Amino acid sequence: MAIRSRKSKSDYGSIYRGHEGQWSWILHRITGVAVILFLFAHVVDTAAVGWGPEAYDRITAAYDNPIVRLLELGLVVAVLYHALNGLKITLIDFFPRLVSRIRPISIAFTAVFILTLIPTAWIMLGQAWDLARR
Repeated sequence: MAIRSRKSKSDYGSIYRGHEGQWSWILHRITGVAVILFLFAHVVDTAAVGWGPEAYDRITAAYDNPIVRLLELGLVVAVLYHALNGLKITLIDFFPRLVSRIRPISIAFTAVFILTLIPTAWIMLGQAWDLARR
């Protein structure tokens, strides 16, 4: 009878070692859920139009807040990352040979993400700052 040896957790190693593919997968899921949650909230607040313009104006007035502006920046970051990562996934699906070059592709997409995010964040944080000073 064979005796099965038990392996400790250290024998298997960590689940996530920080490889760019793993982090990309995790962030893609998180940003996808964040965008879906926003879309749900957006549908609900847009549905307030059915209760009249006063109700809608009351709800949208809550968005004139610096904290909400920071949340909007978070939404833009999530949508931008999710879109760029989805493009990377699509390229790899259509051109399987690119899998061997996943690290430089990931670095390039991260650079595009950061270069796109910098002016966007500058503008949106400026608006939040102006709103906070009022």
